[in-house]
Amino acid sequence: MTTSDLPAPQQPRNPLHGITLEAMVVALSDYFGWQELGQRIPVRCFQSDPSVASSLKFLRKTPWAREKVEGLYLFMLREQRRSAR
Repeated sequence: MTTSDLPAPQQPRNPLHGITLEAMVVALSDYFGWQELGQRIPVRCFQSDPSVASSLKFLRKTPWAREKVEGLYLFMLREQRRSAR
């Protein structure tokens, strides 16, 4: 049995588990809009002619920016839960 034969470890406490980068970008742009997203994370792919495709291309190559997107996504989830109460 090799490592690839083992089932993927479950991460029930990780809110990012199973969420694609594309899903995060789409959710953030829907929730905040591109303009506010570009203010919260000041990178050109969110500020100048933003699109999901250009954002994904940049974020896949830039770990620090991806971390900021993941952090903002978690913040958005907390805000959504808070407002649902």
